[in-house]
This record gives sequence, C-alpha cells and structure tokens, in this order.
Amino acid sequence: MSVNKEIREELFRLRDVGYRAFQIKLIPTVDPETVIGVRTPVLRDYAKRLSKIPEAAEYLRELPHQFFDENQLHAFMISAIKDYTVCIGEVEKFLPYIDNWATCDQLSPKIFKKHRSELLDRIRIWIKSDHIYTVRFGIGMLMEHFLDEDYDTVYPEMVSEIRSDEYYINMMIAWYFATALAKQYDTILPYLENRRLDKWTHNKAIQKSIESRRITPEQKIYLKSLKVKNQ
Repeated sequence: MSVNKEIREELFRLRDVGYRAFQIKLIPTVDPETVIGVRTPVLRDYAKRLSKIPEAAEYLRELPHQFFDENQLHAFMISAIKDYTVCIGEVEKFLPYIDNWATCDQLSPKIFKKHRSELLDRIRIWIKSDHIYTVRFGIGMLMEHFLDEDYDTVYPEMVSEIRSDEYYINMMIAWYFATALAKQYDTILPYLENRRLDKWTHNKAIQKSIESRRITPEQKIYLKSLKVKNQ
C-alpha cells in the first residue's frame, strides 16, 4: 500500500463526524464532500509523527490532494520543516493548490523566523500574485514576522497598496492593519485617518481593532469616530 493511501485511511479513522459538520460551515469555498473532519490538534500531532519518517517526502510530492484534510496535513508538515531552503521550496510548490483561508492560515513555517531577510523577498512576490491565497499568505507572513523588532514603515505601505475584489484578501488586509494598530499604533493610525484603504477594508480593520484587547478604551473611542458611514 502506498504511503498516500495509508495516510488517507488514517485520516478517515481519525475523523470526527460532529466536528466535520461544524467545520464545513467555516470554509464555504471548499466542497463539503472533500471534508473528512479531523480536528486540528489531531492533525498537528499526526503531522509531527509523519514528519519523522522518510516517506513524508513522498506525501509532499503528491499534489493536488483530493481532500481538505490532506491539504491541512500538508500545511502542517511543511510548517515543521527545519531546513529553510527545503521549506521555501515546498511552500512555493504548495501555494498554487491552496483553495481556502483555513489551509492558507495554517501554513506557518517556524523556520521563517530565522530567515526574515530572505523571506521578505518572497513576500514582495507573493503579494503581487494573481492567486487569492498566495496574496493572503504573503500578507499573513508580513503580519506574523514584520510587526515587531523587524518592523519598518515600508511594510504597511506595501499592504495598503494592494487592491482586490476578493473577500479573503481584503479580510486579511483588515486583519493586518488591526494587528498593526495594536503593535505600531502611531505609524499605522494615519492609514485610517487619511482613508488609505478601500471603504469595506477600512471599516473592517476598525471593527477588528475595537474587538481587540490590545487596543485601549481611549483608542477604541477614536477609532470608532474614523468609521466611514454609508453614503
């Protein structure tokens, strides 16, 4: 039996039917028939076990996958790769096959933290992609790795220049600016004061900021006043 078939059989053995019904509602862009229903912590543990065996490389070569859970597993396995060159190669191969926000957001290689300068070059390419989830992933990596000690005002500028009609891109832009407000309030606030984002994303960023515990009550009052009302 091939390793891919063994993995699929194990995923079906690990499924949680109740969780599957809940999960389907969260990922409307995914065909429900492709959702097995394995809980995320269980998938993470399984990915760790698989990453320790030589056959894992065979599974990563098997694209596209048939099931959503297989893509989730694939994302977790890539995220555990400790060699940056190998990891970035697998990320580039996998990105075109990502078709939903959940898999996109689960892809978060730990090794990226040690290779931020090289990562930034990739991010600049990703955010200009024609593929929805490649752009979303690029924004997510800027949010995860470049809002603290490696922060530069050029990064929110990069995100603010992205224009898209795609919900899952605009939601990530809003999430980026809400997170950036919590970490770099003074340099991020002008993007909202000067309405640098499209109206929907602008308002969504403010909404997410107001919901954050990292934004002070005084800041929330001011941010509410910046909401763009319907004309």
